[in-house]
Amino acid sequence: MKKQKGFSLIELLIVVAIILIIAAIAIPNLLRSRMAANESSAVGSIRTINTAEVAFATSYPSVGFTSLTNLGGAASTCTGSGATSTIACLIDNTLASSASKSGYNFSISNLTGSPTVVTYSSLATPIVVGQSGQRAFCSDQSGVIRYNQGGSACTSADAAL
Repeated sequence: MKKQKGFSLIELLIVVAIILIIAAIAIPNLLRSRMAANESSAVGSIRTINTAEVAFATSYPSVGFTSLTNLGGAASTCTGSGATSTIACLIDNTLASSASKSGYNFSISNLTGSPTVVTYSSLATPIVVGQSGQRAFCSDQSGVIRYNQGGSACTSADAAL
């Protein structure tokens, strides 16, 4: 009787089952890690927006604070002294033009004051709550970054980071 070379069907099924068990354990951890990374990126972007708003208000005191699109600018426009009050070149144009980055949507609202804008509110919300991020983040002219566990909205009454 000749001995056969190779693996039996049972042995292959056991290996596949072990791989599936390991994947079932690893995938949820991977998703949680991605959400944590997206949330960290959102907080960093809110911090960048705060810094850009202060720099803009300092550079253009007669205007005050401004919208998200005015804070950015295309790379070709931002070379040399191309910055203006409508294209300030203070933040990445990807964030300024698409208003989304790393699983979060960004916006600036509550621009009040006339003729000089003296208040603003920046907001970062997950594109899909529970998948791209769990918490919403916001800030205003005070510079304090706050978060909301629900992920859909954030106000100045929410907890600070």
